[in-house]
Formats: sequence, C-alpha cells, structure tokens
Amino acid sequence: MEGKNSGPLAGLRVLELATNIAGPFGSTLLAEFGAEVIKVEVPGVGDPARKYAPLYQDKSLTWVVIGRNKKSITLNLRKPKGQELLKRLVGVSDVLIENFRPGTMEKWGLGYDELKKANPKIVMVRVSGFGQEGPYKNRAAFDRVAGAMGGMTYLTGYPDAPPVRVGLNVCDQIAGLFHAFGTMVALYHRDVHGKREGQWIDVSLVESVFRLLEGVIAEYHKLGVIRERSGNQNEIVAPADNFLSKDGKWIVFVLTSNTLFERFLRVMNREDLLSDPRFQTNIDRLKNRDPLHAIVREWFSQKTVSEVHSLFEESGLPYGLVYSAKDIHEDPQNQARENIIEVKDPEIGPVKMQCVMPKLSGTPGRVTSSSPLLGEHNREIYGGLLGLTDEQINALREEEIL
Repeated sequence: MEGKNSGPLAGLRVLELATNIAGPFGSTLLAEFGAEVIKVEVPGVGDPARKYAPLYQDKSLTWVVIGRNKKSITLNLRKPKGQELLKRLVGVSDVLIENFRPGTMEKWGLGYDELKKANPKIVMVRVSGFGQEGPYKNRAAFDRVAGAMGGMTYLTGYPDAPPVRVGLNVCDQIAGLFHAFGTMVALYHRDVHGKREGQWIDVSLVESVFRLLEGVIAEYHKLGVIRERSGNQNEIVAPADNFLSKDGKWIVFVLTSNTLFERFLRVMNREDLLSDPRFQTNIDRLKNRDPLHAIVREWFSQKTVSEVHSLFEESGLPYGLVYSAKDIHEDPQNQARENIIEVKDPEIGPVKMQCVMPKLSGTPGRVTSSSPLLGEHNREIYGGLLGLTDEQINALREEEIL
C-alpha cells in the first residue's frame, strides 16, 4: 500500500465514488485514521452533499464535516476515457467505495470482475438501499426508507401516535459504520492472512438498520409478539423515562438493577416502598410502570438539576440531561475531552465540529483538513500519481472527462 498520510491507516488508498452520506461517512472514518481517501466526483457538479443544509455563506456545513480529510478529483465515468482512468486509479489503490444503483458500475464496464483485472487485490465496497440481489435491488432507497423498512421507524414514537423518523440521518451513518467495518475485515483477511485477492462487500442500508433490532425478530419468532412503539418507555427495565425538573430541564433517568432501585428509594426518602409488592423486582416494576413513574415524576418535579446532581453524585445513581447543540458546546466533559474540535476551512474560516471517534491511546485519529474544493487535487492525483502531463490533463478537461 502506498501513500504519505500519517496515522494507523497510513498507506491505505481509498477511491470514494459514493455520494450523499452512507458511502462517504464510512470513508471519512477511514480518512480520520490516516487513509488517503480520493473522492471521485462528477465534473462541474460534485457530490450533492455539497449543497445540503444547513448552509453558511452558501457552503454546506454537513459537507464540511463529512468531507473532512479527503482529496477531491473530478472524473466523468460515463465516458470511455473516464472509465480507463478509473481503472488506472484502481491499479494503485486498495479500496473502492460506490453507492450507485446495482448494475450501474457493470453498465460502465466497471464491475468487480473488471476492476480486479486492473488490481486483483482491490476491495470493492457496494452500498445500496436493498443490496445487490433480490427483487428490491433496483429500488431507490435513502435514509428514511431504510429506517422504515429496517424496522426502526415502526418502533419510534408514542403508541397513540403515528411512527416518526429519528431526528438525524442515522440510518445512512449506520450503513457507513458497517461498510467501514467490512472494509477493515476484508483488508485484514487480504493482508494479514497473505491472500493475493481482494473481495467485494455488499452493504444494504435497510439491512444495516435491521441488524440493530436487538431481540425484536427473535421475540416475534418465539413469542409471536410484535414489539410496538413505547415512546420514552424502556421495554426491559423500569423506571426509565425523561423526567422534568423543577427548573424546567429534562432529566434522563433509568435504573437497571434492584440495588440501584433500592438506593434511589433511600435518596427519595421513600423506604416505605421497599416492601411494596408492586416494585419488588424489575418484572414487578415493569408491570406497574405507570404508578411507579408517577411517583418518580413527582419527585423530580420538586428538585432542581443542581439538587439532583448533588444527590445522585453522592449515591452513584446514573442520570443525564437532554442536550441541545448549545448544551453540548458548553458541557465541561466535552471541553475536558476535546470532543469539539475547530477545523479551518479555506472558504468559511474556522468551523467547530465533533471530534474523531473512537479515541485510540497509541494511534489516535485526527482531522487534518476541512472538506476539499471540487477537483482541488486533480493535478496532484492525475499528475503525481498517474504521471499525466499538464497538457494531457488540460486536454481531458477540454473533453469534459475531468
């Protein structure tokens, strides 16, 4: 593997043909740990994510985050010369990530069987809505569709209200996590086990969400139970909810054991409930959740956040606050751990954003640059990596290949 980036993945070269969020998010994770990620974009157009709201001075702040640490080149894959250039890039790369509709790469003569002729060791990641096979393979799907058909939306919201989506494009990002994980598994198999060939990876947005359903499918199979929406309730333990404090803050509070519950009753000065048959075990508490939550809700309503903090810190009870972006910015824990970093963008100046995760003790990831300008690295990649002359690059631009 080649490359000059630093970090534990230094020398790993990734070609990112993917657009929007699901494909690019996974390669952003790789880039943060040193992989050289070359984003291949449509000339004059670029990734649609470049235009995603929210915008600051006409620049997408979503794109600033998801495009960080990457290089950008332009290439028209619909033209034969563009396809040949991509094959040359594949020849000097380790990974290619795409999220076109299944069959698109084959139509352009760029399917896995063709790409491995250019580089038998290439790992090809294919991200799509429903996967590369099956009756739904040609259906378009984005985050909201994946959340719905993967089972997440059905479970989100209150029992007496319609299902709702999660407030982020979390399904796209879940798929990105899975494809980054799959990429590293394939590379480990190839490089550590000394295999001479790569492989291709099939990541479906719907199936990525589906994988997170805990025991929902087993519950239906063995018990015949279809889990329904339960709002802020927890199907496993009680008490568990968001409770409003005296000073108007939402406190997240959940207890997972009898020991913690008994400790909480003493904090409330409600030792009389220790012998209440409704609350003896977690199963009892789940069956009597409503009266239990009424007691807990009343207690929180008489306490400020500061009072709760003092009582719970001393007793070791778990709790949290429902944070907005402002709260996250001002939180001393986030400040102490440098969870919010500042990255200089060449167009809009310093931008604060979330840090790299996870935190490795010996080889931590880092953010070295904001998102690239469209085609910013054309000469570096086509000239320095593929050896094209300035005249050749200019000619390709005139032909609308670059």
